[in-house]
Amino acid sequence: MVTMTEQPTECNTPPSHPTTLIDAPLSLITTIREYFLQTLTATPFVRHSVSKINVLLTWAQVPEKSLLTNEEFVLTLTAGVVTLVGYYVLFGKRHGRKRKRLAEELKLAQKQVRFLEDELLLAKREDMFSSTPTRPRKSREIRIFMDGAFDVMHYGHMNAFRLGRSLGTYLIVGVNSDESITQCKGPPLMNDKERMTMVEGCKFVDEVVPNCPYIMTSEYLEFIFEKYGVDYVVHGDDPCIVDGKDVYESAKRRGRYRSIPRTEGVSTTDIVGRMLLMTKDHHLRGRMRANSAGSISVSGMGNSSTSIKVDGDLDDDSDNEIHNENADDDAVSSVGEIGVLGRQSKFLTTSMMLRLFSAGVKPPGDGMKVIYVDGAWDMFHCGHVEFLKEASKRGDYLIVGIHGDSVVNKRRGGNLPLMNLHERVLSVLGCKYVNDVLIDAPLEITPDMIASLKICEVVHGTESDDNSGETSLGDRYRYPKEMGILTSIKSPSTFTLGNIVSRIQKKQTELQAKIKRKKKAEREWFNNKYSTSMSNGGNHSNGNSKS
Repeated sequence: MVTMTEQPTECNTPPSHPTTLIDAPLSLITTIREYFLQTLTATPFVRHSVSKINVLLTWAQVPEKSLLTNEEFVLTLTAGVVTLVGYYVLFGKRHGRKRKRLAEELKLAQKQVRFLEDELLLAKREDMFSSTPTRPRKSREIRIFMDGAFDVMHYGHMNAFRLGRSLGTYLIVGVNSDESITQCKGPPLMNDKERMTMVEGCKFVDEVVPNCPYIMTSEYLEFIFEKYGVDYVVHGDDPCIVDGKDVYESAKRRGRYRSIPRTEGVSTTDIVGRMLLMTKDHHLRGRMRANSAGSISVSGMGNSSTSIKVDGDLDDDSDNEIHNENADDDAVSSVGEIGVLGRQSKFLTTSMMLRLFSAGVKPPGDGMKVIYVDGAWDMFHCGHVEFLKEASKRGDYLIVGIHGDSVVNKRRGGNLPLMNLHERVLSVLGCKYVNDVLIDAPLEITPDMIASLKICEVVHGTESDDNSGETSLGDRYRYPKEMGILTSIKSPSTFTLGNIVSRIQKKQTELQAKIKRKKKAEREWFNNKYSTSMSNGGNHSNGNSKS
């Protein structure tokens, strides 16, 4: 018996296809590539380009088999485009990001510089307290003396006064006479009385000395030390050289000189430069019009227009840049042109600066009569100061409303205001007759606003920088008038912004040349200071009184 051995049967399992998942997308890519190549190689542009290139290659004796084909041309061109796009996506914005990062680091460094300078000022003050000999007057009183021309005075001067006073307890300010200024640097725009009014109206100033000489002689300094009991003479940290002589040399020899940082981003040169720039026809619209003789008629200030000749070669190296926040208001010139309205000043208005200027501001007490006045307060001048002084006499607490840039421009046209809202706020806050300010105040005074601010009387004057006249007062003051709290007072001064512009008109050629010289010197001083500060830990500036 033969036993049959069963042979194992093979399992007929279907073969696996591990590459199926890969083949599908590859096949799709291949199909797309072929379609892409067929489509592009058939275009007239590719055929014409390849033909031209092959003509050149043939002329260069390139073998026929090495000539360019349509597919090679398309693939090469595609690779180049993809490479450029990829580079732009990955690296193209690298420089922009780097600039943004550096700008943020600069802002942080400037904040650190301010903090260190405040610490330095405190250290200086403590040193001055410890080194000042005791005298029979008030205990530990340190009397500081500053002097200057203060022509077209601005918030930079006020900040210098604030810094100077922070080194002591009592600030005396000498105002250079018209005669001495004229001898050293030419006649000032503002006369003695106008400049005295501005200095006396600053809340950081305790006493004013008129008719000071522009150059401090040893004899005059001795007179100041003896008569006013001055302990230290203070000036900005930028050099003050006249006819090759240091104005404060004698005070330095006595060891009774101290310096304060100079206010960067604003100067009398810059302010006057803004008024000269407002004459350029590409800044203008509406009520400012250029005539064929190259002069501009400015009718946005006061009741009369002022014509100023334009110098096309004037270098616009102002301390501002275009900052168009109100494009819908048609308040700024077109893109690509240099604008003035709302331009952002290089002066960095920080919350700390606002707090320092707001030092001593307290809310009105119970029973106080609150007076409210409003306006643009552009180029804060002696007319404003005298009006605020009169308005403050009508009550116990004066609140000043400051209109925003777009509101002022709608009313005055052209490229006014010359100073942006932050600059105007600091100027008004520095006035001793003002108790508080309302920033970006509404044009129309409403019942809710009157109740919220506890306003007892709304005051307006007879003189204004506006050209809108009395016709707009009905809308602005309708509610105060109905409530019987609106009062019109005679302005003690007829001085307006138009007066400043008309004076600049008479001296335009001279001022343009002077501004070019001073701006070049300011740029060199700024660059030298900060090139040094980058290696020595930094330095900030504030307040130049000789201007």
